[in-house]
Amino acid sequence: MPDTLDDTVKILFRFYSPVLEKWTVERLWAKAIDIDKGWYQLDNIPFYVLGIAYDDAVFAEWDATEEALTFREVIRRSGNSTIQVVIMNAEIATNDVRAIFDKLGCETEKFKEGYFVINVPAAVDYATVLPRLSVLFMKKVLDYAEAFISDHHLAATQKAEKPKIKPRWRFW
Repeated sequence: MPDTLDDTVKILFRFYSPVLEKWTVERLWAKAIDIDKGWYQLDNIPFYVLGIAYDDAVFAEWDATEEALTFREVIRRSGNSTIQVVIMNAEIATNDVRAIFDKLGCETEKFKEGYFVINVPAAVDYATVLPRLSVLFMKKVLDYAEAFISDHHLAATQKAEKPKIKPRWRFW
């Protein structure tokens, strides 16, 4: 039986992490779109899973081996993008850096002090977010990975002025 909380379920994602260099699991909250078809909408920002974003619609089914509702494929993209951020300067509070991106219209979720993720909504121009990431990277405040960049955001950045520094980790 799937883990549930009110009208949400947890979906298991099993994936190879190039950062951890091993197979790992993350469970994400999702809301049912059509249970009979196995369609769910992700309801939190992925901390480690690559290639997905908050609000993406996914197909998941019960896996007896995993004993969990398990991700199979993305069925509809939300247009959102996911950025993973590691604070490199221990003197800077994670929540202070999160506030920078919150003010740009992004949503952030902290895993622990020193690590958080950013959801860049489809309505937010990624060309305004990328320079902030690049400046903080150049100042050695943070390092970041573009865990998933939507086609919408990718097109916007190709029209914008290119940042001088590209992220070390680009997974999509």
